[in-house]
Amino acid sequence: MKLLFFSSAFCDPCIQTRAVLKLAAAVVPALKIAELDVARDVVEAERAGIRNTPTIIVLGADDSEVFRAEGVPTLNQVLVALAKAV
Repeated sequence: MKLLFFSSAFCDPCIQTRAVLKLAAAVVPALKIAELDVARDVVEAERAGIRNTPTIIVLGADDSEVFRAEGVPTLNQVLVALAKAV
């Protein structure tokens, strides 16, 4: 399972999202999280159409987008999104 986490350096909601994703990784050990900073990883952010941070994108087994959400997710929201990727 793969999850892309688009963040920015001075984003308080990104700090909260990072904590939620850490919990999700503890519940789902197979989860691989790639954090991308929109200022540093400009090409990837533009390619993904990122407009706000935080944004998470869950990828399916074929690396296609299964779920996208902006803002701070709850743990339950992340787990439901991951279930869609299975």
